[in-house]
Amino acid sequence: MADNVKATNVTWHHSLITLEDREKKNGHRGAVLWFTGLSASGKSTLAQAVQCVLFERGCQAYVLDGDNVRHGLNKDLGFSPADREENIRRIGEVAKLFQEAGFIAMTAFISPYRADRDKARAIAGDAFIEVYVNASLEACEARDPKGLYQKARAGVIPEFTGISAPYEAPENPELTVDTAKLSLEESVAQVIACLEARGVLAK
Repeated sequence: MADNVKATNVTWHHSLITLEDREKKNGHRGAVLWFTGLSASGKSTLAQAVQCVLFERGCQAYVLDGDNVRHGLNKDLGFSPADREENIRRIGEVAKLFQEAGFIAMTAFISPYRADRDKARAIAGDAFIEVYVNASLEACEARDPKGLYQKARAGVIPEFTGISAPYEAPENPELTVDTAKLSLEESVAQVIACLEARGVLAK
C-alpha cells in the first residue's frame, strides 16, 4: 500500500521561509519524538505531559495521538498489518511536515513493527528520536484504563498488540523510559534531558 504512487505531474514547492529561520525564531530545533510502546504503557500521557512542559518553555510543540488521528486522517484504516503500515507511513509524513515547520512533533502510537518505525525514521532523518515507553505486558494489563486487554483476552478485539498481534520492541532507541518504575514527572524529566542532550533544546 505504501509504495503505490498514484500522483503524477506534481512539483515540490520550496518555502521562502527556511527551517533555520523558523528554528531561530522559535529558539529550538524542530524534531520528531516517536513514542512507541504497548497499549496502556503511558505513551499519550507522557507525550501530553512533555508537551505541557515545552509549551511553558515557549516551544512550538504538538502531539499526534494514535486514537485522535484515527478519528480523522486515518479513519479509513483498520488494524491489519497492511493498515498499520499505512497508518505509520501517514503519521511519519505528517510529523515530518510539523518538524519542517520548526515544531517539536510528538507521536504517541503503538507502532508495533520495527520496519514501519524504521520507515518513519527514514522520513524524518536526523530529526527522529525514538522513545521506547517500556512498560511490561503485565503492567499494561494491570492498568488497562480502557478495558481493551480484557476484551482482547475474551476475543472481542482481534489483532490486539501484545495479545493476538506482535509488538517488536525497539533495539536501539534514542531513549527508553520505564513508566512502570518512574513517576510521570521523572519520565518527563528524562525526555526533556534527552532533548537538551541532543541540542533540540538549549540547556
